[in-house]
Amino acid sequence: MKRLFTVLLSLVLGAVFLVPAGPAATAAGSPYCGIRWGSLPESDPTMSAGWLQNVRTGRHACFDRIVFDVHGDIEGYHVSYGTFTNEGEGRAIPLRGAADLVIVLRVPIYDEQGTVRFPYRYGSELANVNSYSTFRQVFFGGSFEGQTTIGLGVRARLPFRVFILDGPGDLSRLVVDVAHRW
Repeated sequence: MKRLFTVLLSLVLGAVFLVPAGPAATAAGSPYCGIRWGSLPESDPTMSAGWLQNVRTGRHACFDRIVFDVHGDIEGYHVSYGTFTNEGEGRAIPLRGAADLVIVLRVPIYDEQGTVRFPYRYGSELANVNSYSTFRQVFFGGSFEGQTTIGLGVRARLPFRVFILDGPGDLSRLVVDVAHRW
């Protein structure tokens, strides 16, 4: 009986240590949520026709998102981690969070006639992101000489992606997603 118990115990322990422990064991080497983004700058130097109309944010299971609604086509942008500075002066502005994601849209906030179309003033917080996993602050850094700067305070230097969506109608959107973790 003692020998049978020893054999059974050996088999059970062998099975425990040799068989993967379900999805977590196989997912340990996989990227978070399948995200394969990085944290290096993303940029297109093209100046865009149109103007910034609105900024929206959203929370998703794997990332937080900020969307810039542009009247007309947006083509140019620069998104990178670094020191956030205001437009025109270049004065450093500290943001909440452990890292600053600087978003420069190559569009102004005014139309062809010079009428300001963006509903926020310089220095405004553009969204309430208090309950977000990654975002800590969205700050309007100004618009100068055809480009607009937004500071995005984030929890840490995390992977991000940038892409453009056309429509609806005369609108286009610049989308920036920041992952919750690596």
